[in-house]
Amino acid sequence: MDSKTKRIIQISQPMMGQEEWEATKEPIMSGWLTAGPKVREFEEIFAKRHGVKHAMAVTSATTALHLALVALGVKAGDEVIVPAFTWISTANVVLYCGANVVFVDVDRNSFNIDVNDLKKKITAKTKVIIPVHLFGLCADMDAIKAISGSIPLLEDGACAAGASYKGKPAGSLGIIGCFSFHPRKSITTGEGGMITTNDDRLAEIISSLRNHGASISEEQRHHGAKPYILPDFNMLGYNYRMTDLQAAVGIVQLKKLDSFIDERQKWAEFYNEQLKDIIWLKTPLVNSDYKHGWQSYVVYIDESKSPISRNEMMEKLQQMGVSTRPGTHAPHMLGYYADKYNLKPDDFSGAKDCNDFSMSIPLFNKMTKEDYEYVVYCLKSIK
Repeated sequence: MDSKTKRIIQISQPMMGQEEWEATKEPIMSGWLTAGPKVREFEEIFAKRHGVKHAMAVTSATTALHLALVALGVKAGDEVIVPAFTWISTANVVLYCGANVVFVDVDRNSFNIDVNDLKKKITAKTKVIIPVHLFGLCADMDAIKAISGSIPLLEDGACAAGASYKGKPAGSLGIIGCFSFHPRKSITTGEGGMITTNDDRLAEIISSLRNHGASISEEQRHHGAKPYILPDFNMLGYNYRMTDLQAAVGIVQLKKLDSFIDERQKWAEFYNEQLKDIIWLKTPLVNSDYKHGWQSYVVYIDESKSPISRNEMMEKLQQMGVSTRPGTHAPHMLGYYADKYNLKPDDFSGAKDCNDFSMSIPLFNKMTKEDYEYVVYCLKSIK
C-alpha cells in the first residue's frame, strides 16, 4: 500500500489476543476471582523482572501512589514535591493524604524533573519527593538523590515498566516504585497497578493497607486452619486489591514486556531518523545511561519555526487519520490547582512549554511498517 494512502491510526491500542483470553479461564473456572494465586504469581514475576524483593498488585497507579504516601507517613502539614508536568493523579494523591503539593519545574528536553529547580523547593516540611519517569524515560535519579539527601524518593513509574537507569530497573531506584497497567501503557490489565520496594516493613504495611487494613490476606485466611475466623484490623485501610482475572492477563502480558519494548525501540529509532530534518520538530533525546520504556513517543514543536501551531497541527493530523495527543498536562495550569495555590502558567515556564508544545504521536505494538511510514508522511506534509 502506498504510504500516501489515507489510514486511520489511533494514538495507542493494547496488544492483546488469544493468550490473554485463554489465561482468564483458570480463575473463572476455579472460582477464585478476587486477589489470590494469580495475583501472587503476577507479583512474583514482576518483582523478579524489576529487581526488587516485593511487588504488590493494586487497582491503578493512582491507588499505588496513594498507598505509598500513606505507608511513608505523609499527613496534613507535610509537603510533597511533584513535577509540574505530569498526569494529575501524581498531585491528587498528595491531597488525599491532607498534605500540600509543591510543584517543581521540568526540563524541556527530557520532560522530567528539573534538578536545579528542585534544589529551591526543598524545605523542612518536605516529606517525600516524587520523580516521574515520564513517557517511559527514567528521571535523573543520581542528581535527584544528590539533592534530596535523606528525603524518601517515590518513583512514579506509571509509564516505565521495563525501563531502566544505569542498568537498574525502574521501581528499584527509590524507596518505593509505582506502575500502571492502563491500556495506553506498554502492558495492560485493563486497569491495574503495581507497587515495588525492597523495604520489608513498607511492603508489610502496603499489603495490609490495600486489603482494608487486614492483618492477613483473603488467600492466607482461606487456606489457613480456621478460614471462618475473620482477621484483625489494626490500621485504616482501603479496598485497592487487583483481581485474579486482571492478574491472569498481566502474567501473559508481562512475559511479552521486553519484546514489546524492543519493538517500540526499533520504531522509535525509525521516527528519529525519518523526522530529524524537520526543523520545527524535536525528537526524544535518550543517552546511554537510560533504557527507555517507550510508553509514548513524544516530540516537541518549536512554534517559532513551524508553519502552524501545535494545536492546528493536531487537528490537521486528525483529519488525515493520525491521532495525536499533548504529551500530558501541567497540573498547575488546570483549574483546581491554579485556584487552590493561586498559580499562574508562567510560574513553571518549562512545564508550561511542555504543556503547550509537546505532542505524542502513535507508537504501539499493533502498528505496521505502513502505519509508521504514513505517520511520517503526514508530518512531513505539514506546510
